[in-house]
Amino acid sequence: MPTQQLSRQAVAQRWGAVTTFEAPDSAHPLAHGLRAGSVTDDTELALLLARHLIARHGIVDPRRFAGELVEWERGMRERGSHDLLGPSTKAAVEAVLAGTPVTESGRFGSTNGAAMRIAAVGIANDFDSIPRLVDAVVAASAVTHNTGVAIAGASAVAAAISAGIDGATFAQAADVAVDAAREGALRGHWVAAGDVARRIGVALELAGTDDIARGERDLYEVIGTSLATQESVPAAFGLLGLHDGDPWLACLTAASLGGDSDTIGAMAGAIGGAVRGVEGFPRHTRQTVLEVNGFGPTEFRDLAAALLALR
Repeated sequence: MPTQQLSRQAVAQRWGAVTTFEAPDSAHPLAHGLRAGSVTDDTELALLLARHLIARHGIVDPRRFAGELVEWERGMRERGSHDLLGPSTKAAVEAVLAGTPVTESGRFGSTNGAAMRIAAVGIANDFDSIPRLVDAVVAASAVTHNTGVAIAGASAVAAAISAGIDGATFAQAADVAVDAAREGALRGHWVAAGDVARRIGVALELAGTDDIARGERDLYEVIGTSLATQESVPAAFGLLGLHDGDPWLACLTAASLGGDSDTIGAMAGAIGGAVRGVEGFPRHTRQTVLEVNGFGPTEFRDLAAALLALR
């Protein structure tokens, strides 16, 4: 949260390596005024999609979901938040409200908004059939991100989460993710973008080093940490590869690298959490998130149980 939109150099000058939750600087354009441990739009929209799936028995109603996105942003504005809908999601929702069919509203959505919120789809669906899993990803994504690159990225994240829940190691989950990204790239509208599946492979190659500092630098400089799907999704996999699937270390490193750090951390945390389980995050970090954001003590447990029931 406090390092999003900052360069790696700026993060290093301010905090060195991020090792715990930090509060943002008072001049931060999106996060100023938030307490250390506050969640961002990534978590908010992942929870929004999870609740939508649970309420509709696993089925996404695109028009209703677009309306829920509008209501979420309105509520965030009323609370004075500056962390609102991303560019692809905002443009698509405005198009739906203006009368554009939901089959067309997401045709230019290529950023990582679909991948950042997709965790619930991975929990609620098994990966025995990659095409069927990708169908579920498309249903949850197309209203805002109906492009091959965005669907490929969201499919990779959802498939890795689904595999992790079924007991896969991170390496096994990454293999499933690459297969899903290839399938996802065949869906939606074409836009000019790097291939997500191949870039995940490159990120994992760069992460296959004992020199952690070099691995971090290579992921930052070669893969990138922007909100482009073809950068942020491979970066999340690369950070997990660099830290042997450890979600908390991957999240801390995402924060240290800056860029779209909250989204990269959200995706890495979701994938690594599915592989390692809740104990992949130190107990005090989980308690901080609950207390700072006002979540109920069993809120996430109850959501997870409902999503697993759909599975």
